Amino acid sequence: MFPKMLKSCSNVEERRFSAASRGMDDAGFSPSGRISRKTLAAMALVALASAWPFSAQAQKSAAASATADLPAGPMQAKATTACLECHEARIVLQQRLSKAAWTKEVDKMVKWGAVVDAADRDALIDYLSTNFSPDKPPYEPQRTSGDKKASGKMK
Repeated sequence: MFPKMLKSCSNVEERRFSAASRGMDDAGFSPSGRISRKTLAAMALVALASAWPFSAQAQKSAAASATADLPAGPMQAKATTACLECHEARIVLQQRLSKAAWTKEVDKMVKWGAVVDAADRDALIDYLSTNFSPDKPPYEPQRTSGDKKASGKMK
């Protein structure tokens, strides 16, 4: 009987009203079609609880590989915390900028929220412009054994 009743309603609002008036006692149901705050909070809690172990593991692994990707030097740790907070190492590694361009880039990122102590700014710019200058060879990402381009088996 209930499906027939839904078919007889001409629009969504009528179906919602009809279902609500029939006494549907679902905690997440509201006549306006919105999910209740209680249900939404429970869904968010479940999502966070299930993702937590994976995100912690991913952060540890990303931090370990991110530092290894940047060239060694006195500012490697600072570059890791300032740049890799938002970007993958690959974003920095592929850049080939002059010192002036790195200066503009660092200043722009600081304005956008990158944490660079004023005392470290010039040393960070020197690190970036030394390791990622226009006279350096282009960045060549590591290829995996399953990469068809690297093995020459493109079809």
